Amino acid sequence: MAKKEYVAPDGTRWRIEIRTPGASSALVVFHHPAGGTARYDRYATYQWKGAEARNVTARLDKDEVMDALGDGDLLALFRRSAPITTAY
Repeated sequence: MAKKEYVAPDGTRWRIEIRTPGASSALVVFHHPAGGTARYDRYATYQWKGAEARNVTARLDKDEVMDALGDGDLLALFRRSAPITTAY
């Protein structure tokens, strides 16, 4: 799997992971560099626009989704991402 990072405006380097790929979307998880805890991790849903999105029995490939994510996509996803946990 291709490894990708998103560098936030504050300089934080978030590691990207693709989870639960479906027919038309996949979960993009932004892992905080602190590691060891999901406390700061964030997630957003990426909507796929390929042919697979019209086939409910299809499943997206994680590597293909990762390769399709450009810097602009990651910026937009990070801006609308939400914390995975709010338990502090």
